[in-house]
Amino acid sequence: MSLTAEQITHFLKSVHPYDALPVEVLETIAPQVEVREVGHGSTIFELGDTLPGLFIIYEGQVEITDENGVVVSHLSLRNSFGERGLLRGGKAVSSARADANGTLLVLPADLFRDLSATHDVVARFFDRARSPRPQQNRLATSTVDALMARSPATCTPDTAVQEAARLMRERGISSLCITEGDALKGIVTVRDLSSKVVAEALPASTPVSRIMTPDPLTLSPGDIGSDVLHAMMERRIGHIPITEGGRLVGMVTRTDMTRYQAVSSAELVSALARARDTEEMAKVTAEIPRLLVQLVAGGNRHEVVTRLITDIADTATRRLLAMAEEKLGPPPVPYLWLACGSQGRQEQTGVSDQDNCLMLDDAATDADMPYFAELAKFVSDGLDACGYFYCPGDMMATNPRWCQPVRVWRDYFKGWIAKPNPEAQMLASVMFDLRPIGGKVDLFDDVQADTLKAASANSIFVAHMISNSLKHTPPLSLLRGFATIRSGEHRNTLDLKHNGVVPVVDLARIYALQGRLTAANTRARLKAAEAAGVLSPSGARDLLDAYDLIAETRLEHQVALVRQGKAPDNYLAPTDLSDFERSHLRDAFVVVKTMQSAVGHGKGMLG
Repeated sequence: MSLTAEQITHFLKSVHPYDALPVEVLETIAPQVEVREVGHGSTIFELGDTLPGLFIIYEGQVEITDENGVVVSHLSLRNSFGERGLLRGGKAVSSARADANGTLLVLPADLFRDLSATHDVVARFFDRARSPRPQQNRLATSTVDALMARSPATCTPDTAVQEAARLMRERGISSLCITEGDALKGIVTVRDLSSKVVAEALPASTPVSRIMTPDPLTLSPGDIGSDVLHAMMERRIGHIPITEGGRLVGMVTRTDMTRYQAVSSAELVSALARARDTEEMAKVTAEIPRLLVQLVAGGNRHEVVTRLITDIADTATRRLLAMAEEKLGPPPVPYLWLACGSQGRQEQTGVSDQDNCLMLDDAATDADMPYFAELAKFVSDGLDACGYFYCPGDMMATNPRWCQPVRVWRDYFKGWIAKPNPEAQMLASVMFDLRPIGGKVDLFDDVQADTLKAASANSIFVAHMISNSLKHTPPLSLLRGFATIRSGEHRNTLDLKHNGVVPVVDLARIYALQGRLTAANTRARLKAAEAAGVLSPSGARDLLDAYDLIAETRLEHQVALVRQGKAPDNYLAPTDLSDFERSHLRDAFVVVKTMQSAVGHGKGMLG
């Protein structure tokens, strides 16, 4: 087919993003466009080929396959393809074949790059990673590394309290870190000197080790500012040492935080930490939908929003544990309350049920179990009252199966790894997302390390876990569109949880298993997988971009419902999106499907 420059200009006016360009720009583009005829079944390009430019379908249909020969997309009129390769050095990252006789337009590679560089509408359209939204809350998004005072003042455990007081006065500070070498042993504050030395009339020669707080709470440089504020409000402390690999690297105090505006999530954490009963707590957590709206409207990224929302659930859980112990008395043996599911991964949104369990010290006997059964019921009932509904699958500490001594948990994991039947795969998937919330944290340390080592070394178990992870697929139809839910209450919508974020969550869990990575958070797992060589840099970048877009679309949908006075859910009608948004969301799903294909073929990486 022969096309004139006028016909090409007219056609481009009907294709986004070119429809947003001035007519004079289109008239300049048209003469440079190559018109290419393709026959049914012919190859347009193969994986790794040098791309001549960006392809746009004028007539016909095109099939796109990944490196494993798996079909990831069927494209038709006005759809473009080849942009990923052009943005990755000019080499094709997929293969394209004509599904029918047709006509393609080819924008030369240099022209495509020039348009992207000079026209924001083109750059935005082909950039799957959304440009960062303006951040209105510096505290929520600033890392501790940017907040902390470096090289904090220190002294040794045998330093006299008088010398410690003199050092604080000379430095104009209100605390000292007690160290041996680089290792943090404790912290002493002006309040300690006042209440423990002066008030008790201790000698000036008393060593600080007698009055210090040993093994204080610490955070890492990679944590965010809200972690500091939440911890200070919940624990009623004003100083938090910052450590990295067990080494003291900084200090954050209330004074350091005064230049930052406290986020409303911190207010909820503070109110929960001081609540006297579940009724008070429920009033606080009822504000979560409003907080969700504020956080998203404030331009916070999805991983920050979900982290802040999860912090509230963590605080509610710890407050309920404390209230349970006040009611039942001290526990007969040490225990650890752990969260799994979205709370375990620190990815809660406006819709969350509860998934949790209890690990008990191996000294626990049958006589101790009634205590923990009551504790689990008190906490789970309280969480339900706060809007964290009971798990439909009964994955809760109230189920005796999930309230057991550590030795039983070890047997559970060994059994699941040795015989990975469907139930074992499901349970292992859930339990690999465990995160300690309250109690004796070290009960979990060896269990996690030993389980990851045994699981990753068992190739049959890994293969079954991979198979299980591919059960949730992105909602893609054969033609360029979405596979929506066909019937029922949510007909004609996309499930942005089970077919949106869950496929990425499952992939990240597999990478963590293969690399023996301890992180539970999905984004953290993907980044750790890249650092460990389990996932290639380009694969990590693609999957992170896709995950970010899907997760943010989900949050924005929930916020839209809250603003309408409705309860947030995960079911989005594609018709609620613009053409631009639908195109990007579908591209994100294609990336996820491609990565699933790579894992399913035993490659685990995308070059």
